[in-house]
Amino acid sequence: MTKPGWISSGTVAQNRKARHDYKIDETFEAGLVLTGTEVKSLRLGRGNIQESYAVPEDGALYLINAYIPEYEGAKNFGHEPKRKRKLLLHRREFEKLNSEVARKGMTLIPLSLYFNDRGIAKLKLGLARGKTNIDRRETIKERDWNRQKARVLRDKG
Repeated sequence: MTKPGWISSGTVAQNRKARHDYKIDETFEAGLVLTGTEVKSLRLGRGNIQESYAVPEDGALYLINAYIPEYEGAKNFGHEPKRKRKLLLHRREFEKLNSEVARKGMTLIPLSLYFNDRGIAKLKLGLARGKTNIDRRETIKERDWNRQKARVLRDKG
């Protein structure tokens, strides 16, 4: 049984601009190392991953610049809202991501922060390459064309 207003499973935060600014090649699911007050704050649906990114450091992957506000009920024992948080991945996944980021100039962008069906906080990471203005225009043209196609098919059919 959950407390009223708490999120037991579902999305807490999304990075909607990520797919606009980056071309996502692959996605990975990672666990997060969080303190108790961070989990409580996330369960209230508070958190922001818009300006965050992930980097490999010292043999581990860290989430940088993610904002999880302090939990109101624990002011004396709270946490730092923008601290770097360790991400948990399988060794093979980490090695693959580390080599892709180092060799090909790709970046790791968080796409969504959510609780899975077991109530564990997870982060969906995207292995991404930055888009140029030309790429963005192509994406917009393609989206508009697909909309027009759907309209014509719907009206005629």
